[in-house]
Amino acid sequence: MTKSKKQSFDDFFGEIYADRWPSLKQALLNSHQQIVRPSFGANPITATQKLLGFPIYNEENRGVQNKLNANGLKEQYIMDPASVICAQSLELQANDEVLDMCAAPGGKALIILEQLSEGHLWANEISQARRTKLKHIIQDYVPLKFRENVSIKGKDGAQYGLQYPNTFDKILLDAPCSGERHLLKSPKELEKWTVKRTKRLAAGQYSLLCSALLAVKPGGQIVYSTCSISPFENDEVIKKLLTKKLDMVELNLPELNLPGLEKTEFGYILLPDKSAAGPIYFSRLQKRPN
Repeated sequence: MTKSKKQSFDDFFGEIYADRWPSLKQALLNSHQQIVRPSFGANPITATQKLLGFPIYNEENRGVQNKLNANGLKEQYIMDPASVICAQSLELQANDEVLDMCAAPGGKALIILEQLSEGHLWANEISQARRTKLKHIIQDYVPLKFRENVSIKGKDGAQYGLQYPNTFDKILLDAPCSGERHLLKSPKELEKWTVKRTKRLAAGQYSLLCSALLAVKPGGQIVYSTCSISPFENDEVIKKLLTKKLDMVELNLPELNLPGLEKTEFGYILLPDKSAAGPIYFSRLQKRPN
């Protein structure tokens, strides 16, 4: 019996996105559009080009993120505008106890901290190297009076549900994923891609999401996100949780109407061929009350 040929990257995504795949693939290969976001009440920079309401990071404002204020802090953070939408979907209250389960590099953590005057953020990152970068972001951008509102942790996110059940009002799970934009720009890594790989990552993402469900308080919310374009890592993870844990969780999507934002069965996705931002997928879930 001849061994069946493994499905290629292009064949896999060609089946999913059909006629759209060539333009989406090209958009993923194009330069990644980022924005300049002011942190902690800083004045926004002036710019002639904007994306989703934020100045686009380009030659016009190159290096702006290195400028310091009178307190020696940086005020302008460079990030994907889609990540801002994702973090804001937590709809935080000032006194919330929040877990950012996979927090590095730190842009979403900054957005969370800006909204917590009395609450607390657990910024978790299991990778020591990435955790070091996260610590630098906190030191570089966060005013002293807000630093007491954050604890940097290095735990395996899958353990939070067992060690801290019913603890957090809100949880952001920006899960490790395939990151196809980066794969496409690295031929060596792209050669290693298989359908099994995206399915294996999805299994890990589901484990993290189950942990988040145990760790969030009854009535609390979870925002799940990835930068993947694979349905296995996006809607299918949410579908699996809703199917297996229906007695514990329900879908609670925010009402959003933004340029290029597409509704999926269980969440939203922002893809660069229609928005010049992303890719990012996110969904919001709510733990049922006891």
